[in-house]
Amino acid sequence: MHVGTSGWSYPSWKPGFYPAGTDAKAFLGFYADRFSTVELNTTGYRLPGEEQFERWAAQTPPGFRFAPKLAGNRPWLLAEFAPRVRALGDRLGPTRVQLISARDEGMIELVLGSLDPRFPVAFDLEHPSWDGIEPRLASAGAVRVNDLEHDAPFRYVRFRDPPYDDEQLRAWAGRLRDVDVPLFAYFRHEDEPTAPAYAGRLLELLAQ
Repeated sequence: MHVGTSGWSYPSWKPGFYPAGTDAKAFLGFYADRFSTVELNTTGYRLPGEEQFERWAAQTPPGFRFAPKLAGNRPWLLAEFAPRVRALGDRLGPTRVQLISARDEGMIELVLGSLDPRFPVAFDLEHPSWDGIEPRLASAGAVRVNDLEHDAPFRYVRFRDPPYDDEQLRAWAGRLRDVDVPLFAYFRHEDEPTAPAYAGRLLELLAQ
């Protein structure tokens, strides 16, 4: 089970999470000592060069996984996306593809056909017209974000509605403990370091 947060480079998390005086360049290393995964939301807006992905990977231990974002409304990035994120090497986790529009299965097929089939893909589909697409995704080794009901090769959960009290986190731990495939879960960034606190508490509960 991989639990973490949506991003790590937040000065406002100091000193609540990062110790006072920690240089921003050391944030990722500190974070990766405590969590085994992080979402790379920046890739949904601007795709860094391969050397940046290599630098990020070098700052994390074996077993750490980055989950880059691919904006589905920017399909022209598909050709560049795969070669660049591949620079993460064995630190590359699932890619989250966000599609905010109504159902368009052609876009699903375009994404699945353009990315390396070895890349696990989680489709972030908010529009209800996508309901029922889950079996098609599973057949391609993909999953719908926050879907725990259908068969899938892995799970991808995003916690977007803070605050979370201990009772809520316990309930989530009970649900996620039954997941028998790889799990990736991320808490939304807030200015205060609530996300790493929630992530840390969920990991404690999952271990019980």
